[in-house]
Amino acid sequence: MKIRKAVIPAAGLGARMLPASKAVPKELLPVLDRPMLHEVLAEAMAAGLEEAVIVTARGKEAIASYLSPPRDLERTAADPAARAALAELRRICESLRFTYVIQERQRGLGDAVLTARHAIGDEPFAVLLPDTLLFAKTPAIAQLISLADERSASALAVSPVAPQDVSSVGVVAAQAIARGVYHVTGVVEKPQPGKAPSNLAIVGRYVLTPQVFDGLALARPGALGELQLTDGIAWLLERQPVYARELEAAWYDAGTPLGLLHASLEMALRRDDTAPTVRAWIQRLAKES
Repeated sequence: MKIRKAVIPAAGLGARMLPASKAVPKELLPVLDRPMLHEVLAEAMAAGLEEAVIVTARGKEAIASYLSPPRDLERTAADPAARAALAELRRICESLRFTYVIQERQRGLGDAVLTARHAIGDEPFAVLLPDTLLFAKTPAIAQLISLADERSASALAVSPVAPQDVSSVGVVAAQAIARGVYHVTGVVEKPQPGKAPSNLAIVGRYVLTPQVFDGLALARPGALGELQLTDGIAWLLERQPVYARELEAAWYDAGTPLGLLHASLEMALRRDDTAPTVRAWIQRLAKES
């Protein structure tokens, strides 16, 4: 399947990141020195995607501002490292086409994806959650697109989680068909402890056929008034196959303060310009604590 477009849900209130997210959109909070949104768009660009449909909300105009080419800053920046960082941002801005759609009310991930329906049209698409960061040699979404293309079907990124964590994530019921590859037979959003069908959590990357929009349009909001993306996937499962892959990637929930810190440390330790200093800091702190 040819995947050209990605939906980037970025309309949420970011309640878990308050008070910082009161003034700054959660998606622009930095992972070391780059916003988490920057990271997922760099992943999309590296995977060869062409258009990012960003689902945003009123009051989050800073997102579009960030994604405008930084030509003036490039001309005036004196520091070589700053110029290099701005050049990287410009490559993202010029490689991807951005479409913005407004989610008028924050009614869950499923509603955010459904809001992008007209911008996506009748073609398969990717979904990348900006507060889920995956560090990998091969871009995470590219790994998933490879499975979707091989099977001509929707595909979900999954990862094993500890039993105590299943109640905070979407979980799949699945049958293994190859190493790290599964045929999905069911999805459950935040199952109660002891009732999860597996320990395989969906980790913020999806490739979906456009029929999922029909399922989302028919779904009814849950107790909290939210429409879950898993509702649409469950509808899809009754009509066409869905697969899952354990990605070769380290993943982080950057939507919490500790998760963002963890992701920032991971990035700092992967970069040649920051790794020696950060490693020394960690060793010193460990000795002093």
